[in-house]
Amino acid sequence: MPRYILLQEVPSTNTYLKSMAHIFESGTVIQAYVQTAGRGQKGNSWEAAPGKNATFSQLIKKPQIDVKEQFFLSEAVSLAIVDALEQYVGDIKIKWPNDIYYKDSKLCGILIEHSLGDGGIEHSIVGVGVNINQQLFISDAPNPVSLQNITGENYDIEEVTYRICENIERYCNFDGTREQLDKLHERYLSKLYLYDGKPHQFITPDGKQFEAIIDDVVPDGTLTLRHTSDNTCHSYHFKEVGFVINRVRFL
Repeated sequence: MPRYILLQEVPSTNTYLKSMAHIFESGTVIQAYVQTAGRGQKGNSWEAAPGKNATFSQLIKKPQIDVKEQFFLSEAVSLAIVDALEQYVGDIKIKWPNDIYYKDSKLCGILIEHSLGDGGIEHSIVGVGVNINQQLFISDAPNPVSLQNITGENYDIEEVTYRICENIERYCNFDGTREQLDKLHERYLSKLYLYDGKPHQFITPDGKQFEAIIDDVVPDGTLTLRHTSDNTCHSYHFKEVGFVINRVRFL
């Protein structure tokens, strides 16, 4: 069972846990009532009204994953969260690389940071922000949604947090076999947003828009798109390509 530590206020649960990782056991969860400088992927910020959402970070020590295949950890975390949130609402998907979506709106963000040593990954810090009871979002984020927005109900934040964290600990207990990783990846693709064999609109950072079909996500996290203009496959790292959803661009 994970160990939970609740802090009244902290700039970032990931930053706090990173500084204390050497003294905590694997599975430890740092929760914050108020997170004043929550971080997302590539320096993005995370909006969370105090006491309305789940903001926490969980420590995973020495995950049995090769450094070159560390994206499998991201897949495991994403699926753990999907499984937990599907207890409350349907239509949950994983938008590459690891945002959690309800239909075309962002319900949850994930930030995973690794500490590497001579033997591989020493520990991973899994930061999670889930929109739960917040009704109004005032940042410039284009498409946030909360569980309460979706259903009109009020949720027990601790219960949602516990379900997610228990799933993360279970999903990240790798046995190192290729069979386990293959099954994990197959399920990740089954939950991947817009992975449906149909063409969708994408955009590059310089504004070039194109149509493509999601072909795969490889073990290093690279997205493979098959361009419909010439049926050729191209690989993209995070922030090298974005989604165009209802005419809104997401990079």
